[in-house]
Amino acid sequence: MAGLYLSFLFQLFFCLSCPATNPSMLNVHLVPHTHDDVGWLKTVDQYYYGVIVFSDRNNIQHAGVQYILDSVIDQLQKDPARRFIYVETAFFYRWWKQQNQSTQRIVTQLVNEGRLEFINGGWCMSDEATTHYSAVIDQMTLGLRFLNDTFGECGRPRVAWHIDPFGHAREHASIFAQMGYDGFFFGRLDYQDKARRMKTKEMEMLWRASESLTPPLADLFTGVLPNGYNPPEGFCWDQSCDDAPIRDDPDLEDYNVDEIVQKFLNASYRQAGFYKANHIIMTMGSDFQYENANLWYKNMDKLIKYVNALQAKGSKVNVLYSTPSCYLQELNLANLTWPLKTDDFFPYADDAHDFWTGYFTSRPALKLYERLSNSRLQTCNQLEVLGGPKSKSGPFGEGDSDTMKRAMGVAQHHDAVSGTEKQHVAYDYARRLATGWAHCEVLVRNSLAILSGSEAPHVFCENLNISVCPLTESSHKFSMNVYNPLGRTVSWPVRLPVNGSVYSVTDANGRAVDSQVGNVFISLKCTCYIYDMKSSCLLPLLSVRCINNKSVTFDETTGLLSSLTNLETNQTIQLTQNFYWYNASAGNNKESPQTSGAYIFRPNSSDPFVINKTAETQIVTVSSTVQEVTQWFSPWVSQVVRLYEGHRELELEWTVGPVPVADGLGKEVITRLDTDIKSSDYFYTDSNGREVLERRKDYRPTWELKQTEPVAGNYYPINSRAYIKDDKHQLTVVTDRSQGASSLYNGSLEIMLHRRLLYDDYRGVGEPLSEPGDFSDGLVARGRLLLTFTPPDTAADVHRPLAQGMVLQPLLSFQDGTPSANTKLEFSGLQTDLPPAVHLLTLSQWDEDTVLIRLEHQYQAKESKTHSQPVTVNLQKLFSTLDVLGASEMSLGANQWKEDMDRLQWNAEKTSKPLPLSAKDPSPWEVTLNPMEIRTFLLRVRQL
Repeated sequence: MAGLYLSFLFQLFFCLSCPATNPSMLNVHLVPHTHDDVGWLKTVDQYYYGVIVFSDRNNIQHAGVQYILDSVIDQLQKDPARRFIYVETAFFYRWWKQQNQSTQRIVTQLVNEGRLEFINGGWCMSDEATTHYSAVIDQMTLGLRFLNDTFGECGRPRVAWHIDPFGHAREHASIFAQMGYDGFFFGRLDYQDKARRMKTKEMEMLWRASESLTPPLADLFTGVLPNGYNPPEGFCWDQSCDDAPIRDDPDLEDYNVDEIVQKFLNASYRQAGFYKANHIIMTMGSDFQYENANLWYKNMDKLIKYVNALQAKGSKVNVLYSTPSCYLQELNLANLTWPLKTDDFFPYADDAHDFWTGYFTSRPALKLYERLSNSRLQTCNQLEVLGGPKSKSGPFGEGDSDTMKRAMGVAQHHDAVSGTEKQHVAYDYARRLATGWAHCEVLVRNSLAILSGSEAPHVFCENLNISVCPLTESSHKFSMNVYNPLGRTVSWPVRLPVNGSVYSVTDANGRAVDSQVGNVFISLKCTCYIYDMKSSCLLPLLSVRCINNKSVTFDETTGLLSSLTNLETNQTIQLTQNFYWYNASAGNNKESPQTSGAYIFRPNSSDPFVINKTAETQIVTVSSTVQEVTQWFSPWVSQVVRLYEGHRELELEWTVGPVPVADGLGKEVITRLDTDIKSSDYFYTDSNGREVLERRKDYRPTWELKQTEPVAGNYYPINSRAYIKDDKHQLTVVTDRSQGASSLYNGSLEIMLHRRLLYDDYRGVGEPLSEPGDFSDGLVARGRLLLTFTPPDTAADVHRPLAQGMVLQPLLSFQDGTPSANTKLEFSGLQTDLPPAVHLLTLSQWDEDTVLIRLEHQYQAKESKTHSQPVTVNLQKLFSTLDVLGASEMSLGANQWKEDMDRLQWNAEKTSKPLPLSAKDPSPWEVTLNPMEIRTFLLRVRQL
């Protein structure tokens, strides 16, 4: 045992070897790197292989990732002083599989010696505005596990590296901290914020990324890189650059060593003026660079040689090859006190009229598809565990979850779910998700056959959103299976297309289920007793809830909503809702030609155009299960308003598109809710679906804002919810995908639903955001908003479970005819419901006899009188089909044992805010979760 421990310590020390620095000098850390987008202007495959793609007769971005890695590995072997960092595991995984054993041994040695270092380590560099935290954790886990399995401790990244995402979320920082990262570096922040930080030397800080977790659990040292992620001007030596190489033959006329050295010294001292320590970092690389790594290394070798040679003449600049981890280590040794950051870095603007807030909504259909795919992946993971080994190879063939995991990993990329890619790349992301689900479908069918004892084929209706399901439309008798991936009982509204007029609907116990047939739909009420994994209600169950606790009224003249009442609390607010569009700037402003595009939101006016001041309305359904009103605002905008029996929320199902552009105007479509709530310019948005941040119109917590875009400059990303409130009332909107939102007027909340634009915004994508849709006349988008109206002190009790239910939706499958007599009609993977505050975030097969689980407390500190308290769960009493034999706690990224986590500690400025406290575990099997805490375990299990 002692020998193994010493061996581990030796390996850890070996792979963390950093070059020597000089404490009496300015140390300049050169970090050779490449930034390889996992799709953007080209697909993932095209980028990897270096495929030439033409658009408008111009070659799209020369790039070949496989050649970058080939060239870098070759050049690293030529000099042990050289360093390189790599980030995108999706690409490295592919390259690694194609290498022979000799190359793999060389790479492993480079990793062990710290010469090749993995940074960030996720499957991709995720977007921070439009991603949901569960998908971010999954894609990070996917990449980190590959690195850990392949390289061991030396492959574990210690620094998070988000050099290109367009704004930075507090929840991302919290996730990185809980994964064990020592620090975080990024390249983009608001131009006003950056100018202030440069002046005050606050480009590096300690980010306290949670108001609920006890410090330093969510504290993360964070640094802003000086040049985005590019080298200083004049020092780009890639084959794609035009900067002069170092010509060091004194016999030549164009000898330029002295000129280059002096230029570098000037750049170093200038940069040092913005940072506190005598260490600065320079990113030596950029997009898809190092395809010919010799160009870079040959010139950097010379730069280091000639700059350091001047030390003999009194120079105080020391240049070295380095990595972000080595740079961070030196900052930590400096033992300085750092400014404290507690908010986030949204919205991001790179100039006065250039706010990157449009992408919060860009490509709404892809954003929804990604969110639904996440739900399907969690179901797939859970059923793989519950069905056992035969789930992957059973009566319906070979299935797997890995394909879906990789597709979802790629989809989190900051030019994927963000909607900022070219159209053909967006199609490729969607294709990958579809392929992933096809693999999961087989696994799910196998697992359901195992759990139910019936091999009758299950049919999945992929087009229920457009009222298409061939089996339900053609069968006189069919059953519906419902799988609930949540850890609690839910009641879920279901609408199925049918051809009959009278249906008898029963549940798994033969009891009649309330249902209503109207037009071509059957609507049923079914309470799904389905616990975390219960495939119950093996019958068509459509549930809509009536207004026993909520009342909504419409204006008889306009047809618009006019009020909303909570009958439980006897509270009423005035509520008007309508649809509008902002005129997308066409770039004809002489002072600022910036246009709206995939990234940028820049309306021509602060006042949107109303689509229609009135709506044609029709009461479609009035029954014991649902009350439904359809509103038509125009040929391209309609909405269905629903109240479901027993539900606390009001559903608004909107349909927008094709957005007309024949008038030559791009349009950015919003819905706006106007109330008499006295919100006083404050509103609230979630961060990646977890903690909620306070927003204030025309205000930033960390600097005095000069507002130049009164609409776009007040937009923030929402992943699952936004709300406004006063002392007595809170209106919360839960969304089905990531969108942009704001509150520009007192008592108002607006959400951007769709965008169709006619111009590019000159941020690199090179084409207008104008999705063609199925018929090439524009994309039709459909979605749901769930409105809850409550007192503020009980609002979280409603919107927290509602948002989780929107993210993890029941999976429906259908079988023709009735189940056989031997079919097991109900199954629960949990022994009982989880406590209301606890969410089963992850249940996934890890190895043959081990399962990865994550349990999270889904409430923030102090937001709920009932649920914002520590809660305890017994790991041995969770599952009905698994005997838990052992449990080991891990980091959030599942690549370290929790007991081995040892992060760098930092000194921060004092804060007057009281710090939250943490309750402890009462016993080894009993796990206590504090508000907003996520705990990760590897369980050793045996199938019962």
